[in-house]
Amino acid sequence: MINKGLSKAIAFFLYLVSLLPMPILYLISDVLYYLLYYILGYRKKVVRENLQKSFPEKSVSELLIIERKYFRYLADLMMEVVKMFSASERFINSRFKFSNTDLLNRYEASGQSYLFVVGHYGNWEWSALVTPLLVKAQTLIVYKPLNNPIMDGFFKEARERTGAKMVKMRAILREMVKRKNELTVSVFAADQTPARAEIQQYITFLNQDTPVFLGIEKIAKITNYPVVFCDIERRGRGYYNCDFKLVCDKPKETADLEITKAHTKLLENRIIQEPAYWLWSHKRWKYKPEE
Repeated sequence: MINKGLSKAIAFFLYLVSLLPMPILYLISDVLYYLLYYILGYRKKVVRENLQKSFPEKSVSELLIIERKYFRYLADLMMEVVKMFSASERFINSRFKFSNTDLLNRYEASGQSYLFVVGHYGNWEWSALVTPLLVKAQTLIVYKPLNNPIMDGFFKEARERTGAKMVKMRAILREMVKRKNELTVSVFAADQTPARAEIQQYITFLNQDTPVFLGIEKIAKITNYPVVFCDIERRGRGYYNCDFKLVCDKPKETADLEITKAHTKLLENRIIQEPAYWLWSHKRWKYKPEE
């Protein structure tokens, strides 16, 4: 583990970099892309294998275009994540446009708490920052702490800057119960990979048997909170659209896996429309059903 002094120095350096204007950060991103893709070859094998298995119908040249576009976006994403350490509320608000907000307004007007489901698609970090600026509900963001406590605290503070509260996965249900008389929106990642010992179900996702995290569905059924998918679309460098799509209005009335399959399918549809902006360098399929 990196020692505390070095961790604090890295955090301070990232904060200083975050003060740079976006055009400068994107110039850094251009250099970073070249470094990641051509010099380091960062997880290029993982990305290539994931793309080949997800899109067997595509030609080698088509997959190569997506691969390069992904690494270029990954470099942009890294700089955009750095920017969140100092970005103002005005800046974050200017980067997102929303559609179907009437759905959220209806729940909030009736005092109904609800769940958000997002994927590691587009800039999910900025989407977490902008949520408290959009909704009246207290935003609870489910997260997995980083191994480095200094960096974990640094990221946690940045993510809470606009009013969200970060909650560890194992504590989220307890937090929701504690706040049952408050209006809350709890934000979950749809495409987390369960630990091997926690895998209970595989479903077909991007042409492959994929272990799915069932916690969202279980919590939705316990609380009977409606589930809303945040469909993020990148509309330009540093600019995003988010369309809120209802997954389920009354979770207790759904069949087993209905909620999980529904939000997974919505994420899959988004990825198929524009593949380059999903997190392809993640080892999403490291566990197989036969294991």
